Amino acid sequence: MTAGFSIDESDEFGSRAARHLREDQVVWFTTVGPSGAPSPNPVWFLWDGAASVLLWNLPTSARVAHLAANPRVTLNFGGDAQGEDIVVLSGTAVVDRTRPGADAVPDYLAKYGDEMVAISGSREAFAATYNTPVVVTLSGLRGH
Repeated sequence: MTAGFSIDESDEFGSRAARHLREDQVVWFTTVGPSGAPSPNPVWFLWDGAASVLLWNLPTSARVAHLAANPRVTLNFGGDAQGEDIVVLSGTAVVDRTRPGADAVPDYLAKYGDEMVAISGSREAFAATYNTPVVVTLSGLRGH
């Protein structure tokens, strides 16, 4: 973790960024492919309230493969239709197989449990399919 990274929720921008991290259902997770091109993907995520974000992936996804060669990533929220409310977080990401499955994390279940069932038939089936946990350690925040 970058020493001292935190989101200052006492100012308007930091407060907005933290609200997105707490409340939004989807974030654009951008990795870098072998050609050097960015590869954005919408993903579900869980913020720890401090300096990391956890997400689960298909083990065969390109984004997981990209991390082995280049762990630098961004998380981007959609903004509004007027080019405002832009929030971009940067950091490094690693596959962390010590993490529990998505079906064993109460906050993730509270946020996505119904959707997990809708996609996979059960929470357990979702966790078995999307079984590759990735942890993003945040190091930067920009936007407006």
